[in-house]
Amino acid sequence: MTIGVALGVTSILFILTDPMLDARTVAQSFFSFLGSFSLMTVPLFIYAGFLMERTGMVRQLFGFAEALVSRIVGGFGLATVATCVMFSAISGSSVAVASAMSLIAVPEMRARNYPDWLSAGIVSSGGGIGLLIPPSLSLIIYGIATETSIVRLFFAGIIPGLLLAVGMATLIVVVAWRTPSLTSGRFSGQRLRESTVAALPGLGMPVLVLGGLYGGLFTPTESAAVACGYAMVYGLATRPREFLRELLPVTARAVNLTAVVFFLMGSVGVFQFVAANHAWPQKIAEAVVALELGALPFLFGYLCVLLLLGMFLDGIAMILLTVPVVFPIATSVGVDPVHLGIVVTMGVELSVITPPVGFNLFAVSGIAKIPIQTVLRGAMIFFVSDLLVTVAIIVFPALSTWLPELLVSGSPFGG
Repeated sequence: MTIGVALGVTSILFILTDPMLDARTVAQSFFSFLGSFSLMTVPLFIYAGFLMERTGMVRQLFGFAEALVSRIVGGFGLATVATCVMFSAISGSSVAVASAMSLIAVPEMRARNYPDWLSAGIVSSGGGIGLLIPPSLSLIIYGIATETSIVRLFFAGIIPGLLLAVGMATLIVVVAWRTPSLTSGRFSGQRLRESTVAALPGLGMPVLVLGGLYGGLFTPTESAAVACGYAMVYGLATRPREFLRELLPVTARAVNLTAVVFFLMGSVGVFQFVAANHAWPQKIAEAVVALELGALPFLFGYLCVLLLLGMFLDGIAMILLTVPVVFPIATSVGVDPVHLGIVVTMGVELSVITPPVGFNLFAVSGIAKIPIQTVLRGAMIFFVSDLLVTVAIIVFPALSTWLPELLVSGSPFGG
């Protein structure tokens, strides 16, 4: 059974067998956990990402990135990474980024003599950047679960996300120099100008969302609604008939994904009610504190747990299952809540390319028609660079906390 059903059924059994608990609390705890106004950010950003994908904006961003770095050996791989970063600033979903780039980038890389293992590794690992570049669904859910400022988390994810991209780009250039079939392209100023103009609508989305948040024009939830409105207006203005014809299927996809996420979160609400009544988080926290662990040993230990869980669970389940227990422990050993959120998200980012349940691996394999073993071979190369960046984030907390402290202090919504 799915993790949401398993978690909900187990929690209900605890409630029914405990004479001190009332069965009516199941529905109350389920829906009270979903009652946060900030939670509306999740379906709105999911919807905005699906809408922007259907407008052709991702292809425009890809054309812009390719024209920008085509002169470099391995430039098409670098363009794929750059597009993953830009599309991540629109969708916030790792699987959505990997799926879209499997359709767009993999065929083009094949035409340019990229081996399948390299193109699949670039796309599957590049999709993980979507978990850190704002708006990130993982950071939103962490912020809601821990009552941490979502605006701060958004800005905290920018530097780690860019570091992941730099690490990937470095590996791509090294591999490209060692692969004789890969050659550099030709730079064209005219093509760059044309692709830049075409990509301006897509480039404007993150500017609108992050600029509005930083400027205090709207809250994270309102920014998600603005993103949906932006995507609607662009789709209706550029290709109205096709957009209207695709609107209902796109909406159905967004509703389906939202239902899955919300059911899991409601089940976690029931689990948290049971855990709170049995004081499990407090008991675990006391046991860990008694070990007198510092912040670094604790974070490295938690990362190992996330890597292990990532072999069997999806990212949202990992966050919702572990964070309620781990968060009070982390604060007691002196870990900044924003820093913890980035470490958790980095662990989730690594899990999307780890077997046997690496969702990006299967998304790329299914869409690009590449054997899963080949996808895994390419992804593991970038897993190493991602892991090194994660270790750097743990050892140097300022990489995640400096930017939000610098930018959010003046925002009325950044608290």
